Amino acid sequence: MSAAESATAIQRNQVDLLDFIDWSGVECLNQSSSHSLSNALKQGYREDEGLNLESDADEQLLIYIPFTQVIKLHSIVVMGSEEDGPKTVKLFANREHMGFSNVSDFPPSDTAVLSPDNLKGKPVVLKYVKFQNVRSLTIFIEDNQSGSEITKVQKIALYGSTVETTDMKGLKKIEDH
Repeated sequence: MSAAESATAIQRNQVDLLDFIDWSGVECLNQSSSHSLSNALKQGYREDEGLNLESDADEQLLIYIPFTQVIKLHSIVVMGSEEDGPKTVKLFANREHMGFSNVSDFPPSDTAVLSPDNLKGKPVVLKYVKFQNVRSLTIFIEDNQSGSEITKVQKIALYGSTVETTDMKGLKKIEDH
């Protein structure tokens, strides 16, 4: 799939939400120290096919992404190889402090089983109604394509739009006369 084809699957008013990620709060459980989340999520790194996010102790990964403002999430791109790329991806909107011990206690906002096309960059369109006022997103990668011990993620991209809110800093204080 060419970049032009994958871009057409994203609706016109949807943008890459990379600029709205609160990097100071991003977490990833069970990531390999030498193959961390920034390889798959950060601009420049995620375009480099030689860089991956890899799981450490087993195939599962739990990723927490807070946003700097409220967003509407439309679709997600999760790229990886056909062998050790992610397979079952569960998404949770506005669920903080999740761990492997309690991730199965909550119903996911949406679940995607990634196809070979998805792993090459075809976006997964989400249940849009479930992702209207998103302050944070938790991504649980439950397993991978081959059932191997290590999951490798080449790229994660989130597409959607910001929720129009009033910028309180932009308002001028009215002086008392």
